[in-house]
Amino acid sequence: MSPQDNQIDIIDLNDSMKTALIVVDADMQVCYINDAALGLLETGLTQAKERPLDDFFLPNSLDKNRFILALENAEEFSESELQLFFKDGRAVTVDLHVTLLDYESRKHLLIEILAIDKQRKISQETQQHAQQMAAKELIRGLAHEIKNPLGGIRGAAQLLGKELTDPAHNEFTQMIIDQADRLRALVDRLLGPNSLPQKRLCNLHQIIEKVRSVIVADTTYNIDVERDYDPSIPDIYADPDMLQQALLNIARNANQALKNAKVAQPIIGFRTRVERQCTIKGKRHNLCAMVSIIDNGPGIPDAIKDTLFYPMVTSKRTGSGLGLSIAQTLADHHDGKIDVESYPGYTEFTLHLPLITKDSNT
Repeated sequence: MSPQDNQIDIIDLNDSMKTALIVVDADMQVCYINDAALGLLETGLTQAKERPLDDFFLPNSLDKNRFILALENAEEFSESELQLFFKDGRAVTVDLHVTLLDYESRKHLLIEILAIDKQRKISQETQQHAQQMAAKELIRGLAHEIKNPLGGIRGAAQLLGKELTDPAHNEFTQMIIDQADRLRALVDRLLGPNSLPQKRLCNLHQIIEKVRSVIVADTTYNIDVERDYDPSIPDIYADPDMLQQALLNIARNANQALKNAKVAQPIIGFRTRVERQCTIKGKRHNLCAMVSIIDNGPGIPDAIKDTLFYPMVTSKRTGSGLGLSIAQTLADHHDGKIDVESYPGYTEFTLHLPLITKDSNT
């Protein structure tokens, strides 16, 4: 076999791989790219060759300094579950490995990118749901231990108030009662909605329109509110008030994030789509409705991304951290889930709801 035949075999082998392979030079320009990488970048060979790699990604999506250090120090590195954000608005979670290559006395980097498959994502969602449920059970236990003594303290303060002869002292007993009521209300909010959903056939877009009208009515900040609805979505069997509350909590968070960041041209978008073969908490549904609320704010801080739906987790100075926790609980009442994708300049919360009718639910 000639060296040329061997080279062709290697090229054919690389192009048959599912792992995306990209070779860049010291200027981070693409020198070689296989078919899997072209598919990942959603571009053609002519458009990809001899272009800077960061032409395809949003700023800060790839740590360019780390690639430069890898070249200078002849070191390889890996990143697991790295989110790549493309300029066309896509985001992909990948495992990435970078290796130094020495070709024609010049240093190059071989970048291997493997998109994390859907099964791993489902596994992660299941694990996160289990962690959230464990956290909620812990809070329920703590709430029970707190509410019982609070009832005793409040009752004792009431009895003491009746025994006091000096009316001026009633101010202090009333203070105890008020603070006990405040703590009890906080505990009730931590527990989230505990009433059963009152389900009926309802129009999903009418629910979203009520939420949208609340955001539009906020004249303190000029936010452009956009709609992108799929009119083919049928009526769903759900509790409209619960869904409205869940979506309103998400939309208000987006509104507040845009205000706090003072975004120059703030946008909140409401989008609906139908998803086929959707897996929620390990159960596959043939059809699901997807409701996305998208904003162009600063994104969710990395420090709270993994615990975003836990009670009392917030990045706002005055926030209670209960809005998203309650929204997730309301989604749970409908066998649904809430996904989030966020990076600077883009945040998308998506509510997934199984499309069922009253007959199929009974």
